[in-house]
Amino acid sequence: MASVKLTDVKKIYDNKVTAVHDFNLEIADKEFVVFVGPSGCGKSTTLRMIAGLEDISDGTVEIDGVVVNDLQPKDRDIAMVFQNYALYPHMTVYDNIAFSLRLKKMPEDQVYEKVTNAAEILGITEYLTRKPRALSGGQRQRVAIGRAMVRNAKVFLMDEPLSNLDAKLRNQMRAEIILLRQKLDTTFVYVTHDQTEAMTLGDRIVIMRDGIIEQVGTPTEVFEMPRNIFVAEFIGAPKMNLINTKLEASGGKYYVRPFGAKIEVTGEKGEELLNAGIAPQEITLGVRPEHMVLSDANDESAIPCTLEVNEMMGSELHLHVYTEDGTRLIVRIPTINLTLEQRKELVYGKKLYITFEGKVMHFFDQEKGLNLIYG
Repeated sequence: MASVKLTDVKKIYDNKVTAVHDFNLEIADKEFVVFVGPSGCGKSTTLRMIAGLEDISDGTVEIDGVVVNDLQPKDRDIAMVFQNYALYPHMTVYDNIAFSLRLKKMPEDQVYEKVTNAAEILGITEYLTRKPRALSGGQRQRVAIGRAMVRNAKVFLMDEPLSNLDAKLRNQMRAEIILLRQKLDTTFVYVTHDQTEAMTLGDRIVIMRDGIIEQVGTPTEVFEMPRNIFVAEFIGAPKMNLINTKLEASGGKYYVRPFGAKIEVTGEKGEELLNAGIAPQEITLGVRPEHMVLSDANDESAIPCTLEVNEMMGSELHLHVYTEDGTRLIVRIPTINLTLEQRKELVYGKKLYITFEGKVMHFFDQEKGLNLIYG
């Protein structure tokens, strides 16, 4: 097992394009860290620099306290699982998993033990005699994971391993990776563009944009305490609603005034604003769709709006609405909270009133997009 440390790591292509800027991160022994961000943010490039598949333009990468900048991938004691599986099509599942062990001249009885143990853990014992072309996408990915498992490497690197699978298989494989992590108890570095994978798998999440780390934290921290608007919108589905409004203060309390409504900031958020000495100002207010609820016209906190789209998601409805000034918002309503008749009334053009509690708000600087409390 091993820790991983990246210090001032940069990746510059052709002395012009900087793909990764001054990347600093320490990953503890046996920690599961997920790099997440939109396409082109530098997450896979960073992973490949840890693996030795990309040269490091500047900075250092350490594995288990040893600088590995100049070591070949095979000498770094890492195991990598790729997006496209990278299996040998002419070999059986058994031979694919055994390949790296045989390269090391391991005795065949030990190879057999390691391969069959890995196959049993991954539930692919019955496929050991098959070729990759006879397997489904999920089964091929298990084989790729098995091939990495038998190496007993210090660090597991996984580059978008589930992105080629359909939604049902992704959910299944995500659960299997969680179980695998518990069985292997080793260090994982995992790359994905899917924030659901990041939230469910990671001990910590590294959110990246344009080669820069925007925030590092536990799933709870990045969800409840986003440092800026980018993180707030990226984490959570549907994404956070953003409203330009005014933050007011009176009598030791704070209020917001979205679209003529008046809502008091309550709970910890009110205390945090007060302790931070935040002055009244124009802000970007953030409220997650699941924290918005239907209200009525008599509530001073009610925001009038018009229903544009009603998405039936099974256990919940996603109501896409727009306010009087054209601002578009999304409201998540559990279907169990509405009668069938109420649901039938939620049609295009329906006039609605929505509101939210004062304890669920996020406050961002309008100019820089930083969180007024956590930024």
